[in-house]
Amino acid sequence: MNRIPARSFRDLIVWQKAHGFVVDVYKMTEAFPKHELFGLTSQLRRAAVSIPANIAEGFVKRGANDKARFMNIAQGSLEECRYYLILSQDLNYSNTQTLMPRLEEISKLLNAYTSSILTSTIQPPPPKF
Repeated sequence: MNRIPARSFRDLIVWQKAHGFVVDVYKMTEAFPKHELFGLTSQLRRAAVSIPANIAEGFVKRGANDKARFMNIAQGSLEECRYYLILSQDLNYSNTQTLMPRLEEISKLLNAYTSSILTSTIQPPPPKF
């Protein structure tokens, strides 16, 4: 399968989906109680923004290990969001059932992207003479 290489982080499907997730998190948290503005609202938004931001930053890094490190940070923020969504649901602040599957999809895409970064740079051993 011939894929056109991404010229910008905006070309990455994983970034597009992560960005859409952030927009929806902002919309969802608008309805959170005002006393959570500097608590859960702020924490969830910060963690959500960190996902596409780290994908974008990692995209321009030159080395595979450096790129993979930023994808790993994005994955950590994704897991942080997963917990905040569980908490939001348990506190009856919002129904997060539509966001959870989207978060899972982003996680799978991010893992696949990270794997492709790491495997695409593996060079075959030099021939033995």
